[in-house]
Amino acid sequence: MTIAQRYQRPSPIVGEGGTARGAGVGVRGRQRLLALAAAVGLAGCAHAPAEDPNDPLEPVNRAVYSFNNQVDRYVARPVAKGYQEALPPFVRSGVGNFFGNLFYPTVIVNDLLQLKFEQGAQDLARFTLNTTVGLGGLFDPATAAGLPAHDEDFGQTFGHWGAGEGWYLMLPLLGPSDNRDLLGSVGDGYASPLYYVNGDTAVPLGVLNAVDQRARLLGADKVVERQFDPYIFVRTIYLQRRQNLVYDGNPPKEDFGFEDDEAAE
Repeated sequence: MTIAQRYQRPSPIVGEGGTARGAGVGVRGRQRLLALAAAVGLAGCAHAPAEDPNDPLEPVNRAVYSFNNQVDRYVARPVAKGYQEALPPFVRSGVGNFFGNLFYPTVIVNDLLQLKFEQGAQDLARFTLNTTVGLGGLFDPATAAGLPAHDEDFGQTFGHWGAGEGWYLMLPLLGPSDNRDLLGSVGDGYASPLYYVNGDTAVPLGVLNAVDQRARLLGADKVVERQFDPYIFVRTIYLQRRQNLVYDGNPPKEDFGFEDDEAAE
């Protein structure tokens, strides 16, 4: 698990300002309000470099970041450590594989929405192989068969079609996001299988997924804690990673205006 992977999309797991993609348990009314708020913030917002982001809510974001850290320190991190100590690695690997496969249809849908038809076919084959031969996703024979995992979501799809990220946001309990990804998380929620099962099943699965993801990120805690300004570190890593995902590892060179200044001289 890389440091960049530590700061992915928001999910119901609390980390030091950020976590991985989540359980997908949503409420229709809340999702509509989030979509409206994100759409308003996204309108007219162009791309900004990760090193110079649109962060007009920084004082509020920093307060939320501090709150998230306290919840993580006293709740999420101890639970994740207990989970890591209680379960052997092969069991935790199976849990991670299961949830990765459970949410993989979202990747396939966004492959198609981005017109990545060849990748979509490969991801469909991966999902089918892991669901059948991999016993519901507990095992990952697809990787050994040459079908690697991809990472696509609705926020990336919006970015693929030209939507800027808008404002940087730090969400209570959910971690870093931006207007584009907040709007995308609504689509991710509707695409999640957990949205369509009753709460007696969805909630325990969502909690287990959150704990498993937090346990996988424990190794990154010390790196964040050593930073002079952890808030800026998390913000930069998150925005750089999301930009990298939108452009499939080949983001365009950022224009900071230096060349224009030199030409003017």
